[in-house]
Amino acid sequence: MTGLYAERLFDQLSPSEARRAGIVESVLPELAARAVEADRTAEFPRSHVALLAESGLLGLVVPERFGGLGGGLRDLVGATFAMGSACPSTALSFFFHCSSASRGLLALEALDAGLFPDSDVAVVEAFAARVLNLMGRDRVWLANFASESAKSASANVTIATSATPCTRDGRSGWSLNGVKSFGCATGVAGRYLVTASIGGGTTAENLAIFIVDPSSSGVGERAKWDAIGMRATATHGITLDDVFVSEEDSLAIPGAFVRMMQMSRGSFVGSQVAGTAVYLGAAHALYDWTLGHLTDTKFSDTGASIGTAPFQQQLIGEMRMHLDTATLWLRRQVDLETSEPPILPKNDVVRQWRIAKGTVTDEAFAVAMCAMKASGTSNTTNSGPVARGLRDLSMGLVQAFPSEKGRLEAASLIVSGAESTQFGAKS
Repeated sequence: MTGLYAERLFDQLSPSEARRAGIVESVLPELAARAVEADRTAEFPRSHVALLAESGLLGLVVPERFGGLGGGLRDLVGATFAMGSACPSTALSFFFHCSSASRGLLALEALDAGLFPDSDVAVVEAFAARVLNLMGRDRVWLANFASESAKSASANVTIATSATPCTRDGRSGWSLNGVKSFGCATGVAGRYLVTASIGGGTTAENLAIFIVDPSSSGVGERAKWDAIGMRATATHGITLDDVFVSEEDSLAIPGAFVRMMQMSRGSFVGSQVAGTAVYLGAAHALYDWTLGHLTDTKFSDTGASIGTAPFQQQLIGEMRMHLDTATLWLRRQVDLETSEPPILPKNDVVRQWRIAKGTVTDEAFAVAMCAMKASGTSNTTNSGPVARGLRDLSMGLVQAFPSEKGRLEAASLIVSGAESTQFGAKS
């Protein structure tokens, strides 16, 4: 063991994975130093943007030819897991930034698979390079905006934001209109990656991707919200009012999004397991703190550690059980999405993810409940580790989908053999 935090999750790291995990390890103290204040003010620590840019971690999953570190999904999961132990809000925002790379990586994979006609190759290559160079070579933080407040019974994510062709100052491009209700790093990121519907269609075939400069005319921010946990993620979202995006910052080929999705090994466009790893990392850190507290605090009459009491020992055992259960489920999901050759076909991997996400986040939250019981009333102040952990981990119960919804969708997939629609558009 080299003492890397990621090794709590993965039994073995390759030399290149260990090198990248070492870079993650180097930023953890600074992330942790600002976590309490970030939670108190509900403001993203802007110094973390420079910290992660200077370290090269904004290009963690970007190929080296685009200026990145060349990591893969295992690297990203290990990174968000470790960062979640220091500052869960920054870790979650970092995950969403890294998820932007899928818009470039999957596009290139779809090209290699021959899913695009020759007439589209140059456009797809250029857009993929644009996204990946921004993250790797240019070290720009990207905010990935897909989710909206619009709901659909047939799709997990409904896209109501529209894009229509237009010309501005002699330049061809698109006019974007809509509201993105969720997306980490609002007002923080250097670029926004926006998913919108083209042609008034209602399916994923009509979805397109746009790179938006936050300083563009018509780009605004929604009102900030007072979240219970993960308070410093800047997730309040954006408004788009006739925002112009040039052709070179657009991937608006009909059906391109679906072709890209076909290359994903997991649900949606991949990497979601790394978002869930944030919560497991936070649970591990809370367990460590609680164990240290129970060990260091002594009974006044005997001098023995509070942790020797049967009640506390029962709760310590429960926390360990919850941690191990969550860790095994997460590790299994990563194996399913990264192993070569694939262990299971994609539909089975997606089904497993539906159950795994809820299991991991439910078990992580259970760690926080045990920590509160074991640590007592004196450790329930909102700025303390237990209360912060309880609030942060509660967000995992609802992010993306609750465990109950995941199990229902998994059961539907088992019975019907077909997954529910992932993305939809709303004209």
